[in-house]
Amino acid sequence: MQIPMQLPVWIRPAFWGAVFGATAITIVGFSWMGWTLGHTTTRLVAEARESAVVSALTPFCVSRYLKQPDSSKQLVLLRADTSEYTQRDIVEKAGFATIPGNSEPSSGLASACVKALRTASPSQ
Repeated sequence: MQIPMQLPVWIRPAFWGAVFGATAITIVGFSWMGWTLGHTTTRLVAEARESAVVSALTPFCVSRYLKQPDSSKQLVLLRADTSEYTQRDIVEKAGFATIPGNSEPSSGLASACVKALRTASPSQ
């Protein structure tokens, strides 16, 4: 007959203390200390990269739009439409929001370009 092994009395409180401590530090770390998971960091870096490209290329988009042969007329037509989606579509279809090396226009660049064109003067 085997005698059952008895665990020391302190094991149970130590185990639960470790479980609650790990849970608490995880909650504090992700909530207040700025910890992130790998995919979150990757997403944030991609968003920052896209934002940097958009802010760098917006002046070129505006400049190209204003260098059209009939830019004053085109600017009036763009501003006449109140739908931001339609305005962005105009800039995208004209090719002013296509980032070099890409085949598709960037909707972020188109939106930034439209926002800048709303305040731009035709003589720029």
